[in-house]
Parts: sequence; structure tokens; C-alpha cells
Amino acid sequence: MAFTLIDLEHWARKEYFEHYFSQVPCTYSAVFRLDITRLRQRGQKLYPTMLYHLAGEVNCREEFRTALNGAGQLGIYDCLHPCYTVFHPESETFSNLWTEYSSDYETFCAAWRRDTAQYGDRPGMEGKPGTPENTFPVSMLPWAGFEGFNLNLQKGYDFLLPIFTMGKYQTENGKTLLPLAVQVHHAVCDGFHLCRFVNGLQERLNEAR
Repeated sequence: MAFTLIDLEHWARKEYFEHYFSQVPCTYSAVFRLDITRLRQRGQKLYPTMLYHLAGEVNCREEFRTALNGAGQLGIYDCLHPCYTVFHPESETFSNLWTEYSSDYETFCAAWRRDTAQYGDRPGMEGKPGTPENTFPVSMLPWAGFEGFNLNLQKGYDFLLPIFTMGKYQTENGKTLLPLAVQVHHAVCDGFHLCRFVNGLQERLNEAR
């Protein structure tokens, strides 16, 4: 895991970072309806496939890999891995697992299957131990769709990485649409960056083989 420190004094985003991080702490969220028709037509398993494409797009965008490390230093991770929830129906609780990202789809899905088989039934918030710093959180809420979703974060919140939440997909006019909520910190991510990310993610879904 490489973490490249940002020289804040010479960073083009310095003024914006300080404004939205310290002066007016600000996060925001938006919900997008992704067209996953091609994914469903190919019979690909939804959760690992979406984790794969989310991680692929995250790892193409520096603003989505900008974070404070464990020492409180500002920088950019060279690679992020998805940390995702699994549900335990018997206790109505969840656990967090994480899977190392690979740009090869089959390799990633095989790793996801191993992780869920080995750790998926373990209780507690950290189902798979040793979660590294360079992970980003993903949740799935398959029981209902939504048009709005917001995490109520406390003032002074300093988690800079994106947070993704998926809902129940629906079919409309022959298309299968999946709601995706994205929560970001305005200190590192503006609306332009968020829209570019979502458009890039949709292109991945459209071109998936």
C-alpha cells in the first residue's frame, strides 16, 4: 500500500480543502439510478460485480482516493479495496468484510467468494479481521429502493473517502435500474468530480463483458 503525501501549500485545491474541511465542514450525498440491464442479462452476480466496478472507477480517480491516513496526514492512496457489509438474518445485524481489488474481474470475484465463504457467517462488525486503511465502505439494502439517502454525520467529520449505498433494483420500460447513493466530503470532491465518477461507472456497466 502506497500513500503519497499532498504538499498542501502547493496543492491547487488548498483553498477549497481548508474551506470545506475546517471553515465550513461539509459533506453531501446524491442518489443516481444506474442502468444495470446488461449486467442482469449476462447473469452476473450483482453484489461482487458492483463492488468490482465501483472499485475500478474509484481507483481511476485521485479525488476518490484522497484521505487522512492513520497518522492524520493528507495524501492519496495508490489503491483502494472495497469494504462491504453482509447481513445476518438470524440476528438482524451485519458484518464488514473486505476483498482485495484486482483489475481482473474473475480474479476479484474468486477472492470475493473465498472471503464470503470464510468470513461471511462470522458475527460482529468486523467479520474479516485486519481491515486495512486503504478501504472504502459499501453497503447493500436489497429490501427497498430509494430516491434519497443521507448519512447524518457529525460536525468535524474527517473521513474523506466516498461511501456507497445500493438499494433494491427495479425494472422500468425494459431497463433494470439500481439506486446508488454516494456520500462524499466536499473538501476533496466537488459536484463535477462526483458526476464524472458516476458517468464513468455507468460506462463501465454499459461495456461490461
